[in-house]
Amino acid sequence: MIRTLVVDDDFRVARIHASRVAKIEGYECVGEAHTAAEAREAVQRLKPDLLLLDVYLPDEDGISLLRSLQAAGEKLDAVMITAARDLETVRAAMRGGAVYYLVKPFGFEQLQTQLEAYRRWRREAESRTVADQATVDQLFSLRRTAAPAQGPRRLPPTMQKVLDMVVHSTEPLGASEIAGSVGISRPTAQRYLSELERKGLVDLHLAYGATGRPVNTYVPRKG
Repeated sequence: MIRTLVVDDDFRVARIHASRVAKIEGYECVGEAHTAAEAREAVQRLKPDLLLLDVYLPDEDGISLLRSLQAAGEKLDAVMITAARDLETVRAAMRGGAVYYLVKPFGFEQLQTQLEAYRRWRREAESRTVADQATVDQLFSLRRTAAPAQGPRRLPPTMQKVLDMVVHSTEPLGASEIAGSVGISRPTAQRYLSELERKGLVDLHLAYGATGRPVNTYVPRKG
């Protein structure tokens, strides 16, 4: 099992990522941290193999944290999970040793695809002690494996209606709005939205109201 520590300053987002990791074969989420200080303590105590690491932390940026952990001798890798889209941050993450970079918001299938690629890369890397050029090329290729191309899949009629509403809406939609318009219950609407996110067709968008409590809303997946 690949022991994974989720590091994100948003408690709700960290819990979402942790629950997703737990669903992926070969992975175990061993904990969550919400600051760089908490992450350092958790790394020493839990000895994770992989960090799902946000760039924006309240006490230190995630890239600096990764560099210092590796400089201190911690043998771990990191997949950056962040809303930062500027190229300089991406380049800094690559220079800092990140094995991949996922831009928020992203769907379950995106995370699953990359973690499965990382698992294959790790398995191959650990099975060898000497590498020729062909082996090196294979290892670099495995680490950045993309999702396999798939043909169009037909959705159930009601799920297609839910997807159409999200796609054609000018703002993020939640289960309550979907339920009222489609004529289904709110729990059913939420199940459809969660399944569409798992399929990578919509992305989760956390909306914060006046109370400060996040509400799950959804937007069309970009790209």
